[in-house]
Amino acid sequence: MTAVRPALQHVVKVLAESNPAHWGFLWRWFDEIFTLLDLLLQQHYLSKASASFSENFYGLKRVVMGDSHRSQTLASAGLPTKHLWKSVMFLVLLPYLKVKLEKLVSSLREEDEYSIHPPSSHWKRFYRAFLAAYPFVNMAWEGWFLVQQLQYILGKSQHHSPLLRLAGVRLSRLTVQDMQALEQRPRANMMQQPARSISEKIKSALKKTVGGVALSLSTGLSVGVFFLQFLDWWYSMENQETIKSLTALPTPPPPVHLDYNSDSPLLPKMKTVCPLCRKTRVNDTVLATSGYVFCYRCVFNYVRSHQACPITGYPTEVQHLIKLYSPEN
Repeated sequence: MTAVRPALQHVVKVLAESNPAHWGFLWRWFDEIFTLLDLLLQQHYLSKASASFSENFYGLKRVVMGDSHRSQTLASAGLPTKHLWKSVMFLVLLPYLKVKLEKLVSSLREEDEYSIHPPSSHWKRFYRAFLAAYPFVNMAWEGWFLVQQLQYILGKSQHHSPLLRLAGVRLSRLTVQDMQALEQRPRANMMQQPARSISEKIKSALKKTVGGVALSLSTGLSVGVFFLQFLDWWYSMENQETIKSLTALPTPPPPVHLDYNSDSPLLPKMKTVCPLCRKTRVNDTVLATSGYVFCYRCVFNYVRSHQACPITGYPTEVQHLIKLYSPEN
């Protein structure tokens, strides 16, 4: 599953860049859309195969801890409701929150580095303390997983992940009976009697719709996961060739001034002066779309407001800002 997310993210990025008006929302809301699809996928597998998507892919199932009766239950019976939603929380919700926290930390570090907020604000003191504590919290989190994995390797624990222990389950291999039951279940569902009441029909239709979406996702992922390594290789080779071809080309001339509006500033005569504030540049930052250099604070505020380069008018986003470092610092 760690390879599925970046692969889908790359596809969404290509779509968003090719047609921002139609596909831009996919990039802006990628984390939420992926979490929703992951929720459908994991809930389907946990209820139908007693395993997450990746666990089922490797022929594993989840068994409830401390229940000898449940350990004999076939995987097709699914997990009990309590353990199912615990597993969903640790498989779907926790990774989503971790991704959001990492993005928040990255954003706060950037703001702290370039001093976007006033230096005397209480908020700045708070998030500086948060940034100072986060690496230690993250190290403790990763260390917890490392210790658990070492205990599992040495045979001291039944879990390779502490999240399995918190969910109250352990992993076990699928038996022949499990595989036969999983193969026969779709046929049994097709032979079920139709629902009688309208509410039962609506519930049945919703259940089939969600199951169909989850099944389509799982089938697509099961096929696509074999191509992820090939795609990684393909794009890495492509990037290497692109880098080689770019370094072999001569340096391009500066972009021409488009005069796209009357507010567009002219270039100053001094090369160390920012075209926006007309003062010596502080925190030199270049726009990847045009190649011109500004103060970070000036160009950050301008791009955020106008979505364009101040000199050329080329369409620009905040992520196109690149900080420059001189040898002396």
